[in-house]
Amino acid sequence: MKTTDTPPAVPAAEPARVAKAPAPAAKEKSSEGQVLNVFSHGVLIIWAILVVMPLLWAVMASFKTDDSILSTPWSLPDKLHFDNWSRAWSQAHMSDYFFNTVVVVGCSLVGTLLLGSMAAYVLARFDFPGNRFIYYLFIGGMSFPIILALVPLFFVMNNMGLLNTRHGLIMVYIAYSLPFTVFFLTSFFRTLPSSVGEAAMLDGASHARTFFQVMLPMAKPGLISVGIFNFLGQWNQYMLPTVLNTDPNHRVLSQGLVELANSQGYKGDWSGLFAGLVMAMLPVLAAYIIFQRQVVAGLTAGAVK
Repeated sequence: MKTTDTPPAVPAAEPARVAKAPAPAAKEKSSEGQVLNVFSHGVLIIWAILVVMPLLWAVMASFKTDDSILSTPWSLPDKLHFDNWSRAWSQAHMSDYFFNTVVVVGCSLVGTLLLGSMAAYVLARFDFPGNRFIYYLFIGGMSFPIILALVPLFFVMNNMGLLNTRHGLIMVYIAYSLPFTVFFLTSFFRTLPSSVGEAAMLDGASHARTFFQVMLPMAKPGLISVGIFNFLGQWNQYMLPTVLNTDPNHRVLSQGLVELANSQGYKGDWSGLFAGLVMAMLPVLAAYIIFQRQVVAGLTAGAVK
């Protein structure tokens, strides 16, 4: 019987040695990341305190008496003095200023978003001679200082009979806000898929119907974002109404607060002044708190193509 020699056993391969990163380098990186994290959080906390504390102090002072504001400015009010708010609303004519501001800003905001979205859609979706030239004209409008246009704008509005009128101020607000609105929405419309609009055109929709029923609803995050920015700028606008709106019956909130500060400063009615200041702040804070997520979504969606 023939036997075969068994082959020599192959020595087992030695287990591969896993390369380990140098421990000191990893520890250094983690320590640097922790230091940077602590530093960034500290800066954010300091910034939040600097922003929030004046707002809280103004709200607290609006419910205090004049004596407590001057004697104990950092203490809590002994009780809520709502008469400060009623006095500012009625006697200081804050109700009239508030109404004028809501009418002017509301109408100008709607007009700005409507005209700006239409212009931005055309510039973003259609190629025609002069497209880039018109786009850069809007960009140039953003870099033009408004203070240089006050004097000629005053005479133009005076010759057209629009001086000291609400509709004249609305038109100026729209023209003032259009450059940034067109610039922002043009970049946003370029990120939207063109296949949806082409499908609507193939189904027989006109350009206007495609824009208002298909593309404009898709641009809702961008409209909310640019609407919040325009609302903040128009609500706090002071230079334009001061020059173009000198009628006391048509004053807006920014003018009313300055008038209230000038008049109440001599009377010593500091509580009424702070109450009027908080009245002017509340709509802005409410709008930002309500639409905070939409603003962030619009900014991120318009930044990615």
